Amino acid sequence: QVQLVESGGGLVQAGGSLRLSCSASGSILSINAMGWYRQAPGKQRELVAVITSGGSTNYADSVKGRFTISRDNAKNTVYLQMNSLKSEDTAVYYCNAVLLAVGISWPRDYWGQGTQVTVSS
Repeated sequence: QVQLVESGGGLVQAGGSLRLSCSASGSILSINAMGWYRQAPGKQRELVAVITSGGSTNYADSVKGRFTISRDNAKNTVYLQMNSLKSEDTAVYYCNAVLLAVGISWPRDYWGQGTQVTVSS
């Protein structure tokens, strides 16, 4: 069925950049939105950025001006460009999609496996 596959995480020094990618595959009929969440140790999972199929975006206040979300609808892929990284950005980053697929009656959430981003000082 539907799978979300993430890539691009890793170790980077403060002030550096990373780009995360997430591709959704399977019998997808339509995607309402795709986004990125993150969870640091001892913290709740939080929304980082989201983008709709029409291109509307929202960002957490903590990443505005530093992160940019984009998508390629033809490839069912979402990207997160992360610049000026800080140690507090260290977390597991999860890809999320709200989509309609063959075999389900209503759109539902799908999640990637998570990718580690570590920012060293």
